Amino acid sequence: MHTFTDHLQHTIHLQKIPQRIVSLVPSQTEFLIDIGLQAQVVGITKFCIHPKDFWKKTTKIGGTKQFNFDKIKELAPDLIIGNKEENYEEGIRNLQKDYAVWCSDIVTLQDAYQMMKNLGTITDKDEIAGQIIDEIKANFAGLRQVANTAKVLYFIWQSPYMVAGQGTFINEMLQVAGFLNVVQGSRYPVLTAEEIATLAPDYIFLSSEPYPFADKHIAAFKALCPQANVMVVDGELFSWYGSRLRHSAAYFKELQQKIYG
Repeated sequence: MHTFTDHLQHTIHLQKIPQRIVSLVPSQTEFLIDIGLQAQVVGITKFCIHPKDFWKKTTKIGGTKQFNFDKIKELAPDLIIGNKEENYEEGIRNLQKDYAVWCSDIVTLQDAYQMMKNLGTITDKDEIAGQIIDEIKANFAGLRQVANTAKVLYFIWQSPYMVAGQGTFINEMLQVAGFLNVVQGSRYPVLTAEEIATLAPDYIFLSSEPYPFADKHIAAFKALCPQANVMVVDGELFSWYGSRLRHSAAYFKELQQKIYG
């Protein structure tokens, strides 16, 4: 019997190394595949789009906020992996009645490293998990340190206008990339057009996810904040806290070059 405690201080007991895993979080799904668990991950959400070939062939158990409990039961998982923010508490609590459910809670890079380390241990993939963590750390160590003077407003939704505030992993990534988040409110505040103008950001980042912002949206935000530079950014590289972080530092270097020169 092996006992593990998740980030929410919930304890699970496993008789053996998990062989039938359901993953409820896209970034963690990708990490599980990257550490070699293609055969063990039997169920994912419809939003677990990476790797794409794996997404196409793997059973979907619904969305991150709405689980299909019958599908999960059919898969008979010996481990379910979730996240405090991305999943919904009621659904997780219902699953905990019948299954071993391990949840992460990610706000900082250190939290992300700890999640990857923990999942590597639980699945007996410590070595490759450690290699991925080391690669991410090395990439961020090579990122240029700048003065965090560029004031940024990071949008995740359009109607209503919703932005990433303090206490979020996106805020952590903005800081790591060298930008100053102008939102002092916690989590994901909803703003009015007037509040957006008052914040007077130097840059407006329109995230490619969860709302699919694209170049066609730039003009409308430029009208809201004429003094701001408006650009679409890769939301996955700001908000996915698994192995996709291997690509974030290089992307942040490109943004730094555009903004700081």
